[in-house]
Amino acid sequence: MAAIHAIKNGLALVLVCFLLSSCGFHLKKASSLPDDLTTLTLSGDDENSALFAMLEKELTLSKVELLSAPKKNVAQLYLFKDRLERQTLSLFKNGQVAEYELAYSVRYLLKRPGKDAIEQNFELYRNYQDDPDNALAKAKELELLLNEIRMQASRRITRELSQL
Repeated sequence: MAAIHAIKNGLALVLVCFLLSSCGFHLKKASSLPDDLTTLTLSGDDENSALFAMLEKELTLSKVELLSAPKKNVAQLYLFKDRLERQTLSLFKNGQVAEYELAYSVRYLLKRPGKDAIEQNFELYRNYQDDPDNALAKAKELELLLNEIRMQASRRITRELSQL
């Protein structure tokens, strides 16, 4: 009886593997940047911003050599100042804001030698619930949420660069 269950489980496993391979499913590989972007100059409106630092780290993890000064025949990535907008979604009965929608806007420009400049922009959205009674905790939560959004933005920029 145990042998029959083992055979059934083995056949089920083989069938699942066959179905996954036949439908074109592949595990995602790490993003690799094009050869002309393995060395680039990173600059921006606010080089002391958290997004700039996260993007610098993300590009370094992607094995990109970052140059401090622009050079001829080297791609240039320019990060414009990011923007955070807050819009009220709902109110408490007493009229205080209960929930916000955060819209984080990012814009960058990529100049590659011998190719047209590419300007990209995108927005990331998050909902944030506010509680005036726990202002300190909510301020810390907002800070963590903004760090998460910035990390997602830096990863998105790197992913977009890898698709060029």
